[in-house]
Amino acid sequence: MTGTARERSEAAGASGAGAPPAPPADLRARQPKAVHSALAVLEEVARCGAGVTAQEVSENLRMPRATTYRLINLLVQDEYLVRMPDLRGFTLGRKVVELAHLVVPAPPPQAAVAVVEELRASIRGGVHLVRYESDRMRVVDADPDFPLADERRLHGELDASAMGRLLVAELLSTGTPLPAAISPAVRDSPARLEALCRTVAAEGRAWQLDAFTPGFGCLALPIRGPRGELVAGLTLSAPRVRIEEPGAVLGLLTEGARRLAPLLR
Repeated sequence: MTGTARERSEAAGASGAGAPPAPPADLRARQPKAVHSALAVLEEVARCGAGVTAQEVSENLRMPRATTYRLINLLVQDEYLVRMPDLRGFTLGRKVVELAHLVVPAPPPQAAVAVVEELRASIRGGVHLVRYESDRMRVVDADPDFPLADERRLHGELDASAMGRLLVAELLSTGTPLPAAISPAVRDSPARLEALCRTVAAEGRAWQLDAFTPGFGCLALPIRGPRGELVAGLTLSAPRVRIEEPGAVLGLLTEGARRLAPLLR
């Protein structure tokens, strides 16, 4: 083979084979046009599906071939794209999958869904299932007959809901820094944080009244993994009198949480 290493690399890139050339120093993520172009490449790979080549992306977007190769190289380096095993094309990478899961969490196993459905059939009120990952809370099975009142606040102020208070208490008890999604009035009050943690530890559950809808409340029971870590929560939304005096419903929820534990590890 003749020519310098750089010439061979550029020739391979122009034919769609081999590794794309390294990006030039002036291609920075802070440049708006570069960011827009990189997102366009990512969207085109998603639209075309696994195995699309750099040349096809370039032609579909009417983007200069050299620019396309540089952007694909960057996206591969950052794991937003990955090269196919046969080295002929690309597909979406790990980072994209992780982002998708943050927006749309993976559904619970069918066996867990069956347990939750059984509880809904025997309890008047909304029964919801949430999963906890690090300092995040994800509603993975919301009761369709009792929609969540305010999902934005639910995730933006973890201390406002029973399911969120379970997570806050867990983070406090393990010495884990609290996320930003805590209301300032609670974050800046050690006494309120301590009271929240103490209530959950003493009662084995969390609850709230009137925080989202006057006259209503919710209670949440923790579901723990094999090492005692908080992995999920089973929540009941109902009129406040049924939260204050759950009676036999508490037994049903406790048994439901016990059955769900081995299914959600």
